[in-house]
Amino acid sequence: MKVALIPFQKKLVIIKMDNIRFILIVVFAMLIFMLWQAWQVDYGPKPPVAVTDTTNTKEDLPSAAGTPAPAETTQQEVSAVPAATLPSGKIIKVKTDLLALEIDTQGGTLRNLDLLAYPVEKENTVVIRLRDMLGLSASEKNLAPTRLFDSNPDKLFVAQSGLIADSGSATAATHHTIFNSEKDSYVLEPGQDTLTVPLTWTDNNGLVVSKLFTFKRGSYQIGLEQKVQNNSAQPWTGRQYSQLMRKPYQDEKSNTFIRTYSGGVLYTEEEKYQKVDFDDMAEENLNVKAKGGWTAMIQHYFAAAWIPPVDQENHFYTKDLKDQHYVIGAYSAPVTVASNANAQFATQLFAGPKIQPMMENIASGLELTVDYGWLTIIGKPIYWLLNQIYNVAGNWGWAIIGVTLCIKLLFFPLSQASYRSMAKMRKIQPRLKEMQERFADDRPRFNKEMMDMYKREKVNPLGGCLPILIQIPVFISLYWVLVETVEIRQAPFMLWIQDLSAMDPFYVLPVLMGITMKIQQGLNPPPIDPIQAKIMKMFPIVFTIFFLFFPAGLVLYWVVNNTLSILQQWYITKQINEAK
Repeated sequence: MKVALIPFQKKLVIIKMDNIRFILIVVFAMLIFMLWQAWQVDYGPKPPVAVTDTTNTKEDLPSAAGTPAPAETTQQEVSAVPAATLPSGKIIKVKTDLLALEIDTQGGTLRNLDLLAYPVEKENTVVIRLRDMLGLSASEKNLAPTRLFDSNPDKLFVAQSGLIADSGSATAATHHTIFNSEKDSYVLEPGQDTLTVPLTWTDNNGLVVSKLFTFKRGSYQIGLEQKVQNNSAQPWTGRQYSQLMRKPYQDEKSNTFIRTYSGGVLYTEEEKYQKVDFDDMAEENLNVKAKGGWTAMIQHYFAAAWIPPVDQENHFYTKDLKDQHYVIGAYSAPVTVASNANAQFATQLFAGPKIQPMMENIASGLELTVDYGWLTIIGKPIYWLLNQIYNVAGNWGWAIIGVTLCIKLLFFPLSQASYRSMAKMRKIQPRLKEMQERFADDRPRFNKEMMDMYKREKVNPLGGCLPILIQIPVFISLYWVLVETVEIRQAPFMLWIQDLSAMDPFYVLPVLMGITMKIQQGLNPPPIDPIQAKIMKMFPIVFTIFFLFFPAGLVLYWVVNNTLSILQQWYITKQINEAK
């Protein structure tokens, strides 16, 4: 028999081609589930750690470890922040057009920083009107500004700075030193572009330290200058440090199905962007020297970063204070101030939303805190395109639709090849079904006849799957762009969609997504295997349930993408069916 001459390897290929589309979809679904589980492990809520009282420990100040001559530098360390309370001096309130924050005179620590342009939640006027019509009370929304720095012990996040004195020099002002301030509040008045907040400290030997915080209109940057005036009879040698301390971040309003990175970040010109999560800090203290660079604590949509001068040699470090207080920061090389002389130390603090064009102008690599992972090389052009379309359309919803259309046009040749292959497969599907029934007891004969039919009809069973595989990295990149872009947060589209980063309040878009997925599935050739066919029919329902909880912007993309695919596939299928 000729059938017996069919090589075993060839038969395997035939079987694989017959089932590859089903396998790809199942594997893709499993990957999504596995990724979600991995995010839960890496970025999800961590189990509570036993709180340790660190009132009498001395750990939260950089120790200048790793310097060429440790004996020449003091290991000046003072009591760490207690787990239950945050020590405080007098509180100075500061308000600009974008920020409202407090400066503690104990160390000049920045705390309770509110981002005035970014409320925690947004009201939906359509939902409010509908609830009024139904006689229901309005749901409570937290309209307060998003708080980045926080003195609440459960959400502790502060920016600290100070000076480390070298061995033999008088003790300098650390972030535990009480400074003096002339005023209790500072406000950036209309027409005023710059606001300065001065703090001073003097020891008994004539060492005077001045801290000057500078705020600018329309900016999330805070300048810090520490000036040392040495009026003593001895030279003083020391270095500046700046650090961020926080407890692990937990977003109470986060989407269960979307996990983004929150933790420490280090950037140097040599190693570029590096994540240093809280587990890394607990396992080992960071100890890196580099020129320039910066350290940051980031979370979804927002970041805080200390940015030393680019020409300054810095030592980057982390500390685990063993009570869920983690520190990341940097200190400078030592500077000697002669008697009756002075010296200045400078650094910049960024505290605000992760808007890439703005961050690119602040520091090299700072825009990488908008994290697209290993797909950054694809994600950044997609973000650029999204921004360009928004500048024209003035609406982020239309920008998402525009990007979706551009991506469809980019992959039009691949999609066309894929849909042509599936249309041809659908056309010969009845004959394949009849052939399968005819050779039900002779699988080798069926495989051979099927391959002959593919050759006669010029059908490539893999033609419908390979183009989809090539497009997957772009689709994943677009997903991360939509998830990470702070500009889309609380951005309205139209009608009831008044926040593209929140779920559709009426679930209209997820249902439309399920319908379009079902229609698209109907245009594809169904699997010959009846069990596979039944499982495939469940996919639109399963994905609709998942998408009920996805941000409206992501669901909008899928609805538009599916709709364009349906139109393209319907047209190509119509051409194939009409061809003789």
